[in-house]
Amino acid sequence: MTEEEIVLEEKDEDTAEKEKKRKHDRAHSFLMELLSNSLFLLAVLIFTLLLVKYVGQRTVVIGQSMEKTLYNGDNLIVDKISYRFRDPKRFEVVVFPYQYEEKTYYIKRVIGLPGEKVRIAEGVIYINGEPLIENYGAEVMKKAGIAETEIQLADDEYFVLGDNRNNSKDSRDSMVGPVKKSDLIGRAWLRIFPFDKIGFVKH
Repeated sequence: MTEEEIVLEEKDEDTAEKEKKRKHDRAHSFLMELLSNSLFLLAVLIFTLLLVKYVGQRTVVIGQSMEKTLYNGDNLIVDKISYRFRDPKRFEVVVFPYQYEEKTYYIKRVIGLPGEKVRIAEGVIYINGEPLIENYGAEVMKKAGIAETEIQLADDEYFVLGDNRNNSKDSRDSMVGPVKKSDLIGRAWLRIFPFDKIGFVKH
């Protein structure tokens, strides 16, 4: 074998070694990228699950009980964290489960606060004997329900009404009644659909 042939053979071996190294580097790079992307997706999934469980979740309004504030088909984000640090306020729109039907949630407005006395007479809401000044109701209430007789709220109970007062199943109905704070999932925070109505929910 001549010196030139030896040099060419060494070059061929170097080229083959370099090609082998390049393939190894590409495979290693691909695996690292795949691992990185998998870890990123896993982190996003965990973050989303934690967000839905502890911070906020999407819900869809079904029915007309909250017109003219919310409408059938509205998609909302429910704030689940605020009530971990403070109590619900009067007129906030809250979400809670309907106790007699699984996976059914009601969305209503807080009217009566813990410890208060609530009564409805001739369409007027009385809190501790005084008329409540508010204009959320779509029209004058025709039925007082169980609130025809004064209701004394416990220290953890809220009296809630739908804004569409004559088409709402709420605390006036014995099947709903006053709602305990522990049953409140959170407050309606942001409407995300329909797109032309995106915005914060009026409280």
